[in-house]
Amino acid sequence: MKKKLVIIGAGMASGRMLEHLFDAAPDLYDVTLFNEEPRGNYNRLMLSPVLSGEKTYEEIVTHDADWYEAHGVTCRFGEPVVRIDREAKLVHTNQGSAEYDALVIATGSAPFIIPVVGKELPGVVTYRDLEDTHAMIDAGVAGKDAVVIGGGLLGLEAAAGMAARGASVTVIHLMGHLMERQLDPAAGYLLKKDLESRGIKVHCEGATKAILGHERAEAVLLEDGTVYPADLVCMAVGIRPETRIAVDAKLEVERGITVDDSMRTTDPSIFALGECVEHRQQLFGLVAPLYDQAKVLAKTLQGEAAEFRPVQTATKLKVTGCDLFSAGDFADGEGREDIVFRDPGRGIYKRLVLEYNRIIGIVMYGDTADGNWFYGLLKDGTDVSEMRDTLIFGPAFQGGGAPDPMAAVAALPPEAEICGCNGICKGQIVQAVQGGAVTLDAVRAQTKASSSCGTCTGLVEQVMQFTLGDDFAASAPSGMCGCTDHSHEDVRRLIKSMGLKSIPAVMQELGWKTPGGCHSCRPALNFYLLAEWPTEYQDDRQSRFVNERNHANIQKDGTYSVVPRMWGGVTTPAELRAIADAADKYDVPMVKVTGGQRIDLLGVRKEDLPHMWADLNEAGLVSGHAYSKGLRTVKTCVGKDFCRFGTQDSTGLGIRLEKLLWGSWTPHKVKLGVSGCPRNCAEATCKDVGVVCVDSGYNISVAGAAGMEVKETEHLASTPSEDEAVQIITAFIQLYREHAKYLDRPYKWVAKVGLDWVIERVVDDLAGRQALVERFELSQSVYRKDPWAEHSTDRERAKWAPMADFTLEAAE
Repeated sequence: MKKKLVIIGAGMASGRMLEHLFDAAPDLYDVTLFNEEPRGNYNRLMLSPVLSGEKTYEEIVTHDADWYEAHGVTCRFGEPVVRIDREAKLVHTNQGSAEYDALVIATGSAPFIIPVVGKELPGVVTYRDLEDTHAMIDAGVAGKDAVVIGGGLLGLEAAAGMAARGASVTVIHLMGHLMERQLDPAAGYLLKKDLESRGIKVHCEGATKAILGHERAEAVLLEDGTVYPADLVCMAVGIRPETRIAVDAKLEVERGITVDDSMRTTDPSIFALGECVEHRQQLFGLVAPLYDQAKVLAKTLQGEAAEFRPVQTATKLKVTGCDLFSAGDFADGEGREDIVFRDPGRGIYKRLVLEYNRIIGIVMYGDTADGNWFYGLLKDGTDVSEMRDTLIFGPAFQGGGAPDPMAAVAALPPEAEICGCNGICKGQIVQAVQGGAVTLDAVRAQTKASSSCGTCTGLVEQVMQFTLGDDFAASAPSGMCGCTDHSHEDVRRLIKSMGLKSIPAVMQELGWKTPGGCHSCRPALNFYLLAEWPTEYQDDRQSRFVNERNHANIQKDGTYSVVPRMWGGVTTPAELRAIADAADKYDVPMVKVTGGQRIDLLGVRKEDLPHMWADLNEAGLVSGHAYSKGLRTVKTCVGKDFCRFGTQDSTGLGIRLEKLLWGSWTPHKVKLGVSGCPRNCAEATCKDVGVVCVDSGYNISVAGAAGMEVKETEHLASTPSEDEAVQIITAFIQLYREHAKYLDRPYKWVAKVGLDWVIERVVDDLAGRQALVERFELSQSVYRKDPWAEHSTDRERAKWAPMADFTLEAAE
């Protein structure tokens, strides 16, 4: 029979332990997992990007419900354990109990609250978990004053996150410089200078005396009499191991729960790991040693011998743009010497602390590319006497000859940590690449390296280049264009988190290099803004490509093609007469039936466009948006009303979808197909969204292509209900609008985010699906208008006289 394993705490340490255990011995234990939070394992290191708006909670989940179910874990989330009965081998909660053969305590740590007057006022929060993060987000800090007490890692990440949301932030730090445990005064100064350049005020040597306020926090008073206004106060002054459950169970507890080298407590059936433990008089707050503990405990639970031997750990700051690396001991001491490199103009500072010709401390700011190489020398205790003269310049300058940019990664041992967020070492990346993961996305998918904060992306690519040699193809530059170093993803997140609602605001706040932008970034910014702020942002015509500005497709001779919309490919004699009359009246040289079941009038002069639109409007015809980054067509077959093979009303569904979705701006063009039976006459299985009707209802698939690339769609969902089919498709379109990079077709976007991720949001999460539909409908209430009708008035027609077009053609 399986043994019973009970775990108290569903954090990163216990989650990593379960991964190792299930990989090695999946059938050894029945696992019951308790957690005080009403959720499972997520990456706490990524809370600061959630706070800033750069990521969502869903993007930092490590183990979702499907993972727990697949591994047979009984999850009792939101059910804190209140007592351990060691004699009966039971854990008790307020809702019940659970038996164990082996018990793991992984309760983590609790934030330290400084004992000052006003600490219990509403508006005073800590920063430790998702609830704390949401408390700051829900406070609506944009335009408000926020004070962070504590200038360590967590405090600065909280400050940067609130500043990104538009708060006026002040950091109060007790010591003489920021992050004094990780940085020396020189690096601390550079960090302070960098944060202040971002609008964050820093007050060092500031002792908090009281938090002032009547019904809620209003200000922070320092011992020297300084007062800072504060609508929100975040305490981030440190953590303490959460040991209360162990103390009550009469386990040995010092500062943390005492464990031996195998992670066993003083009770042979009870183990502990993570921030709650004390091992050989040492506590642990960084993720690397916690992951080492997880590996040891997984082996111990299998009955194998394993010993936890903590090693030196390195520190990085999760604040975008602050490149910082620190490891070891850099305090002054007898017999120690420093090697220092400074470049004030570039804000670069490097310091190595040596003792007996061995590196014992590293501090780097501004340029941390060689940090892991120095860190490897520190951990190995390498004698650096022979490279002393060039040591500070890194591995590229060792051994004479021309600098070798790959020397640093080549010198790293297989166990060298590359991705600190996920505990991934060089050897794991090399193994993945040798196994066929030859792109950065593939390496991320297999190993998780660089999939969290992204600061290690360059190093991961260097490992790939080292492994692949000439076959390595570097990822494209991350910037949207030459005007900015920000990626499309960064810009979208910052538009949302900073509340930027115009193109000039984006360019000013995000430091655009080119005044006014270019043909590449302006259309993207225009779309991102209208997608994020549909009721507040006004569409900028001059930031659109020529076809979208003129609501018709320009041809090689400078004339245009006009395509009226035909709902689902269905038309009437009256509409056909109107099209024929327009073709005669404006001397249209070609009338063509398109592949999308519509009629194209080719060769129309620009000055005739508004007149032709007016004539077509009188017959009830509207723009087919054949020129747009939006819904183009919904191709249909005749369905069950006429076809003897039809199973559902495919024509009716196609018309319904087209009337719902038309006029919506999207990252790229979108085409749909609805086939009435599996014979698929509407070619639904190579569209962006396809529906194939069957006897039992509707099979919905997405991410097809039939242009320069040909790709079959992937199954999204099946439903017996037409209403649900429409809702799922609408939610998919909105998810695509909110997350895709501009000019990425749905099939490229789905390949990046993964179909499983899409299914979770538009199929499985009913509330989330409804929210997507509502946001789409809000946008449509603003943008679903017929541009032909808008621009065919007498007043507008004068604007369409022959003139030189302002062009944004390059990305067309």
